[in-house]
Amino acid sequence: MLGYLHRWPRAELRILGWGLVLPGWLTVLAAIVSGIVAQGGLPPDAPFRPILNWHTGSGLALAVLYAELLYRGWLHWMRAKRAEPDESSPPVDILDQRSGKWRLTLQLLLGIGLVVLSGWLGGHLVYSYGVGVH
Repeated sequence: MLGYLHRWPRAELRILGWGLVLPGWLTVLAAIVSGIVAQGGLPPDAPFRPILNWHTGSGLALAVLYAELLYRGWLHWMRAKRAEPDESSPPVDILDQRSGKWRLTLQLLLGIGLVVLSGWLGGHLVYSYGVGVH
């Protein structure tokens, strides 16, 4: 999506971007559920608990961030479908609205940062503390 917004506004990139957001979001939800289930067997006073809490929080924040993006895209799509033919029809996609370009860019960059943070924290839990391994 960032490539579509800032460099290559091609229809293929828009289709790929939206086509991957929903499966990615569903995968984040599956990771959150499996992580919460796995967390149930860990000791509550473990030394890695603060890192685990940050890992969980970053995953939840990622789910909320992309849920909001999906919701805004769906709302805009529904409004565009209901627009009267004689009205000046709005853009079919929020990616084509230049007014929200930088908000969307910031949201996508924050999402990338949360993916990196959550992955780093998860790797730290596994490789430093052996969480889920021992």
